[in-house]
Amino acid sequence: MGNRAYGIDPAVLNHYADEIKSITDLGAQVGIVIGGGNIYRGIQESADGIDKVTGDLMGMLATVINSLALQNILERKGVYTRLLSAIRMEEIAEPFIRRRAIRHLEKGRVVIFGAGTGSPYFTTDTAAALRAIEIQADAILKGTRVDGIYDSDPEKNPNAFRFQEISYLDVLERDLKVMDLTAITLCKENKLPIVVFNMNIPGNLRRLVCGEAVGTKVFDLSPSQIKKPV
Repeated sequence: MGNRAYGIDPAVLNHYADEIKSITDLGAQVGIVIGGGNIYRGIQESADGIDKVTGDLMGMLATVINSLALQNILERKGVYTRLLSAIRMEEIAEPFIRRRAIRHLEKGRVVIFGAGTGSPYFTTDTAAALRAIEIQADAILKGTRVDGIYDSDPEKNPNAFRFQEISYLDVLERDLKVMDLTAITLCKENKLPIVVFNMNIPGNLRRLVCGEAVGTKVFDLSPSQIKKPV
């Protein structure tokens, strides 16, 4: 959405595509889950008279619109992609089949997972956790507009403390709103690391994949390992 009130900003779309291409050029296997909040926030809408299930379905379709936009710009940049949808729409995307998704990744294609989980009441955070577990990903890289996880909102509190590392349990106990409860629990149960970083800084994604300390890592930590705010 960029600085717009609604829709897709071509400049942001190009930036994200360049960031993704920079890591596929390194040989990284990339699966992408996209939200649809720039078009319709189904899970949060209620005042418009649309019931929650219908709203969530509309939100899932919005993610497919975003997925098509990203697929188009990536392929214009020479990146081979496949769009897999949790809702069957064969004229637009392949249906999600786990083995097919893994095979596409093995062939060097960027796999874009559209339509969330295909079920209402689940966010794209949960879809990302679920798909990452299914394809046996090494980690979830959650691109946001802030440079990691803080103990309070850094846009409101200039003294907010940024964690370099934090445990799943601490995220849940502190109610840090990194991802929703279901997504964090899925990652915790399957020991899937999460890295939260600022996707809007050019080169951040490549630096992260190359092993630099970018953003905040969420994984299993013993109490003695957790760096507490002072």
